[in-house]
Amino acid sequence: MKFSTTLACLAATAVLATPAVAEYPERSIELTIPAGAGGGTDTSARKLAIILEEALGQSIAILNVSGSGGSVGATQFMQAKPDGYSLFATWNSPLTTVPQVQNVAYSLDSFTPIASTSETAYTLCVKSDFPATDGAGFLEELAANPGKYTYANDGIGGTMQLAAERIFQSKGIDAVAIPFGGAKESLQNFLGGHVDIYGGSISTVLPHVEAGTAVCPIVTSAADVPALPGASGLAALGMADKETLLWRAILGPKGLDPEIVAKLADVIEVAVNNPDYVAFLATKGEVPNVVKGDALGQRLQNEFDGLAEVSKALGL
Repeated sequence: MKFSTTLACLAATAVLATPAVAEYPERSIELTIPAGAGGGTDTSARKLAIILEEALGQSIAILNVSGSGGSVGATQFMQAKPDGYSLFATWNSPLTTVPQVQNVAYSLDSFTPIASTSETAYTLCVKSDFPATDGAGFLEELAANPGKYTYANDGIGGTMQLAAERIFQSKGIDAVAIPFGGAKESLQNFLGGHVDIYGGSISTVLPHVEAGTAVCPIVTSAADVPALPGASGLAALGMADKETLLWRAILGPKGLDPEIVAKLADVIEVAVNNPDYVAFLATKGEVPNVVKGDALGQRLQNEFDGLAEVSKALGL
C-alpha cells in the first residue's frame, strides 16, 4: 500500500512539473559572471544576455563576482538553487585550469552543463626577425635551442602556460616561461624585448600582426584561425590532440531539471548564431561554438584531464 501511494505521489509530481517547465521562465534570471565588468567574458555574456532576454521574455540581471581566476564566483554560484533562475556565464579556465593550481571548493560535478557559446585559440608570436616564422620551423628552432628562448604567459599554471607546455612537451622543447598579469602585460614585455615570444589571446596581438611587427607561427587550436592566416593550427603539425582553447559557456547549479537544461540549450544555440552576435564575436577574434548538455560535460572533463597531466609534469 505504501509503495502504491508513493507511486501515485510521484506521478502527480510529474504531471505538475511538466507545465512548470513549459512556462519557464516566469521571472527574472540572475546570471553570475566570475570576472569583473569590462573583460572578455563579461562583455560576451552581457551581449548574449540581451538576445536571450528577448527570446525568453524575461529580464536577466548580471552579477559580477571576480577573484582568484574565477574561483570566487564559481564557489559562490555552486550554492545557488537549481531552479533555472540562477545561471553561470564563465570561460573554461575557472573549471579546468584553476583547480590544477588552487585548492577550490568545487568540482565539475558541482555544475550542470547547459551550452558553450564561443571559442578562440591562444597564439604564440615572435618578432619578424625571429629565425623561423612558420609553425614547423618555429618548433624546430625551439627544440634545437633548449633553454634559450623565453615566452610570456598569463601566470604560473595559467591556461596559456599549460596550453604552450602541452605543445612543447610533446616535441621535447625546453622554453622558459615568464609569467605576467595577462595578455596586455605579456604584449608590452614582448614588444619591449623582455621576452622572445608572446603567448596570449589573438585579439590583443592582432593589431601588431597587421602592422607587421609581430608574426604568429602557431595557434593552440587544432584548426587554422582565419584571423591569423600565416599561423599553423595543431592539426597541420600532427598535434590535434594537444588543442587548448579559450571558450565560454553557460552552466547551471548541480541538479538542474533536464527539461530546463534542454530548453535553455536550444535558446542559447539560436542566440549564439544570431547575426549580430556572430559579428560581435568576430571583432574579438572569436567564433560561435555550441556544445550542449552531456557533450559539454564531456568536453570539460577531457580538458580537465589533459591539463592535469601537464600540470603534474610541471610540478604545479
